[in-house]
Amino acid sequence: MNWKRFDFLRRDIGPVELDLVESYAKRRISRRDFVKRGTIVGLSAPFMGAVIAACGSDEESGGGDGAGGDTTTTTAGGGGTPTQGGNLILANQVGDSASGLDPVNMLDLGTYNVIAQSFEFLVGLGPDGNIAPAGASTGLATDWSPNEDGSVWTFTLRQGVQWQDGGELTSADVAATMDRLVVQGNAGLAGVIGEGSVDASDPGTAVITLLAPNGNFPVLVSIFNAQSVITPADYVDGTTLDERPTGTGPWKLDSFDPTTFVVRFVRNENWWGGSTILDSIELRGFNDLGTAVTAMSAREIDAMQSFTVIGGEGLLNDPNFTVLTPPSAAHRKLWFNVQQGNEFTDPRVRQALAYTIDRDQLINTLYAGRAVLANDHPVLDSLPFFPEGAVEQRSRDIERARSLMAEAGVDSVSAEINTGDIGEIPQMAAIIAQTAAEAGFNLTVREQSNSTFYGDAWCPGPAEGDETLPCNNSASIGIVDWGHRPVPDIYLTSGFQTGGVWNAANYNSADYDAAVSEYQSAVDVEGQKTALTKVVQQLHEDTPACFTSFWNYLSGHDNSVSGIQATALGHTLLSGASKSA
Repeated sequence: MNWKRFDFLRRDIGPVELDLVESYAKRRISRRDFVKRGTIVGLSAPFMGAVIAACGSDEESGGGDGAGGDTTTTTAGGGGTPTQGGNLILANQVGDSASGLDPVNMLDLGTYNVIAQSFEFLVGLGPDGNIAPAGASTGLATDWSPNEDGSVWTFTLRQGVQWQDGGELTSADVAATMDRLVVQGNAGLAGVIGEGSVDASDPGTAVITLLAPNGNFPVLVSIFNAQSVITPADYVDGTTLDERPTGTGPWKLDSFDPTTFVVRFVRNENWWGGSTILDSIELRGFNDLGTAVTAMSAREIDAMQSFTVIGGEGLLNDPNFTVLTPPSAAHRKLWFNVQQGNEFTDPRVRQALAYTIDRDQLINTLYAGRAVLANDHPVLDSLPFFPEGAVEQRSRDIERARSLMAEAGVDSVSAEINTGDIGEIPQMAAIIAQTAAEAGFNLTVREQSNSTFYGDAWCPGPAEGDETLPCNNSASIGIVDWGHRPVPDIYLTSGFQTGGVWNAANYNSADYDAAVSEYQSAVDVEGQKTALTKVVQQLHEDTPACFTSFWNYLSGHDNSVSGIQATALGHTLLSGASKSA
């Protein structure tokens, strides 16, 4: 330990950052976890490197972030010399026609990707597939830092950023954006900030006062919270990108055909990041993943937003195709409507179904092993605050399932598993139905188009006057896709807290809500771990949903393409993309 250097480094940082630095120095957390946590609280990469050098490195050389493991790749180079100019065509998931290109109200990964070509976030994406650290930010904020208890976060805005339809980005835009997100309640910020939380008195600085301390707040205003894109101060809720083409990003909307979901962009000549290599890009909508894979195999397109192992074997084995596997906590969530209907209102019945699932079979059949085991909660075991040993790992146990059914006084349960038509989800539902039959579950699969599924089966909308039914009359059981987030906050809040906007289970537990609030308020790793122990134990006891695995998100492109960066939340960032002759 270089004590002189260490003391020098820690003298000008705040209490939150100091606690983290000292935790690493005392080896209470690993180097990997120090870097992950330090990036969130606003430590720069050079500062963290200096701390590691002063303390002396531990034995750990790093590790995976989710299902991608040590083989994670977020950027890849192709062959040949990049050609200046040209157009790139990317196969994109068709977006929800109900919301259109609405940056505030969008729900699907296809629209997330379209919006992120023009609009940007306070906190951007780093080369390792996580958020970029302060000082090396690819977002609209160059630096951020908390006050002593994590209740106030200060973001320094990038200077000289221009809106595509005129004017300069200021903190007033950030303030108005946050207010819109609070009103709409669609970005995981409910209960975190309120209207008027942003002090915009300095045009170059956004000071955000939270309703309670939050140790992960920068992630909630990053690329991993898709609705938190910064929109202009005079933007009106409900406005779509095609109605008002603007943004601060590298690409300007040129045309949008809502019937085919083909979206074309041209270079934004005034982008703060410089000139793109490509002249234009086209995001071409595909309803059917198999059709998209066929188009990619025939090289009718240049790149894929995403594909699955089932049906994508040809791409995985194609030597002229580059596979991207960004860090992934992406999962398929099997929810139960715990309040409405009679099938799954008893937690013992929900637990029984959880014990019929053969998780290894799902991982091997649906993902060819490209996934990691989950345990009916959405917290990855690679996170610094993972509560190891908090609950027993669930596995298939038919006798236990039958015993729970008997305790509940239920001989059999008949229900439809509702799904969208995306990826391998219908096959997943069919396997779960088959393996559950042995314990007395008579389940059939009801598959809909994904755009219909969201508003019909998943979350039709809130019940008037009853906050415990945010997804009133959601299906009694269904499977929905959730994209990657580097921390589980949105999974835990929007997905399960009382009144959570995406709480299709209509789950309502005061104990759970309190444990999640405790976790969010913690600004140290040990505090987060202690609170998450309570969270996962409550989810196991109540079983409002099943989480069987976190799967490897697969994206990719032809080897003639380089410079694409993908996230497991559906983004394919093309500002650095190029094609070779």
